[in-house]
Amino acid sequence: MREIGVGIIGIGTVGAGVVQVLQENADEIERRLGAHLRLVKVADKDIETDRGVRMDRSVLTTDVAEVVENPEIQIVVELVGGYEPAKTFLLRAIRAGKHVVTANKALLAVHGDEIIAAARERGVDLGFEASVGGGIPLLRAVREGMAANRIHTIFGILNGTTNYILTEMKEKGESFERVLREAQKLGYAEADPTFDVEGIDAAHKLTILSTLAFGRKVPFSSVFTEGISRVTPQDIQYAADFGYAVKLLAVAKFDGKRVEARVHPTMIPSNHLLAGVRGVYNAAYIDADFLGPTLYYGQGAGRRATASAVVGDLVELARNVLLGVSWRVPPRGFQEDMLEPAVVKPIDEISCQYYVRAMALDRPGVLSRISGILGEHGISIESVVQKGRDAGQAVPLIIMTHEAREADIRQALGEIDTLGVTLGPPALIRIEG
Repeated sequence: MREIGVGIIGIGTVGAGVVQVLQENADEIERRLGAHLRLVKVADKDIETDRGVRMDRSVLTTDVAEVVENPEIQIVVELVGGYEPAKTFLLRAIRAGKHVVTANKALLAVHGDEIIAAARERGVDLGFEASVGGGIPLLRAVREGMAANRIHTIFGILNGTTNYILTEMKEKGESFERVLREAQKLGYAEADPTFDVEGIDAAHKLTILSTLAFGRKVPFSSVFTEGISRVTPQDIQYAADFGYAVKLLAVAKFDGKRVEARVHPTMIPSNHLLAGVRGVYNAAYIDADFLGPTLYYGQGAGRRATASAVVGDLVELARNVLLGVSWRVPPRGFQEDMLEPAVVKPIDEISCQYYVRAMALDRPGVLSRISGILGEHGISIESVVQKGRDAGQAVPLIIMTHEAREADIRQALGEIDTLGVTLGPPALIRIEG
């Protein structure tokens, strides 16, 4: 049976998972591929730590050159993460004529054009299924399964850490800070959780996904990003009272001319399929013209799930090696010379409904002054609730608006903040659906 040589750079959690899959499911993979995927070399700066998988010592090396320059290796898997040295390793492998697989969403979101151009020039394939949605075969579904469609809308829960935090806040009524500490103890959140809780990780993934969906190059820098650190248990409870759930939602829309790309806390109807996505799971709801709405759900992170996606890419690229072809399917689903730069709609120009929570002084005329400012900016109120009474003190005032423009609601809230009738700036959460 023919062999395809594989090299791995980075033997952390996911790298060890890839080795485990290649060992435990070797027979199944061979039956599907018609060839054997042989692990030739694994490079890491630390080859002494027990990774929970058995490997012959001769396979391990601290020298990346033994992977990227090894003539026995046809496919290199980069699992270092981050921008550097991952970018350098990936480009070295490509220039050495290796096909490459990566799970590195940050690298692809920021430097994807350069990496794909290098792969195209060298005539090698690039697989990155595991970069978005962990083990969910989401990118393949968009790139190939929806090739006959124009995709209009994406709503995604693309970060398991934030989804776990919001789930716990809802079910236990605990604060963001307390649940975050618990998530760190359980290993669901990093010691420095900034990329997750501030929405950056989800924005990286949305950059990749929206480019594949719309055939427009969406720059990461153009994705509006807002995290969950200011969401309170009270906001989540008030949302439930109005029939909504709060999720960190990645939203992408395309009207044929301009793309919306944004990540932020969002209220969605409690009966929507995405509202029931709990814990560390991910999901994406995609609406296309001929196919209609579809939902993709599963484990968005973790050793086994992510390794499953990486090895899926390995099998796909190995099939191309066996056939002696490359670029059978372009990495981003569209012919590279037909990918246009996206015209991204500024956040100030989007329109949706809004939830506003203000700690307003319980005095006569306060509500009329607040509603008057909203009216002056063309914002109509769908419903308003004052939580409790405490004469002269601040109480929560909850306002749900009809659809309004972002720039108008922000200007209105800025003016309300200067009235002197609220304690602190009003909180704002966007509503979809």
